[in-house]
Amino acid sequence: MEEGKDKRPLILGVFALVAIAIVAVVLISGGGDDDSGSTASAGADGCEKVDQPPAKREQLKAPKQTVKPGEVLTAVVETSCGTFEIALDTKRAPKTTNSVAYLAEEGFYDETTFHRIVPEFVIQGGDPLGTGTGGPGYSVVEKPPANLAYTKGVVAMAKSAAEPPGTSASQFYVVTGADAGLPPEYALLGKVSSGLDVVELIGEQGGPSEKPKQTIVIKKMTIEKG
Repeated sequence: MEEGKDKRPLILGVFALVAIAIVAVVLISGGGDDDSGSTASAGADGCEKVDQPPAKREQLKAPKQTVKPGEVLTAVVETSCGTFEIALDTKRAPKTTNSVAYLAEEGFYDETTFHRIVPEFVIQGGDPLGTGTGGPGYSVVEKPPANLAYTKGVVAMAKSAAEPPGTSASQFYVVTGADAGLPPEYALLGKVSSGLDVVELIGEQGGPSEKPKQTIVIKKMTIEKG
């Protein structure tokens, strides 16, 4: 290639053509795969397309009370539709927040689903079976404030009609409507402090049967202090 100046432009031109051809092949064969992979993992609604996680059968003992009334705790809920945060109301609901914090730290909520979604009402999750019938193997009772209103963003605990007011296990719901209009019988957990748009997005995935139109997974729930 160093034989003379007259040959250098021709040699460089050949290598440039080869390089262009190689780049074109890479773009056609490799680039297309990357694009199709990214679109397959996320839907047009902004939620990842995920599989239904297997049911988990848990039997845990009720935790000791470690949460102090008024302690600043935040539950960070990472879902297949994004992340939202719950400011736990440790002042008005120390027993309930203590139980949920314990379950989160045990990884109980990881890879569970929002099994019930009622548009403009609530999204409900925290069932290890994914059917609305599961729990951790224990329950706690803590009556909520008598003047509690279940308005948008409030997070409370689900219970059956036969259970006393304030009973909770692991299932919780987030109010997505302006006011759920429920009586003060459901244990208070806290209120969404960040990511309400994610909660609303999940709320849009509900169908007429109160079941989600697609699987919505809680990937991980963690507790932040302070």
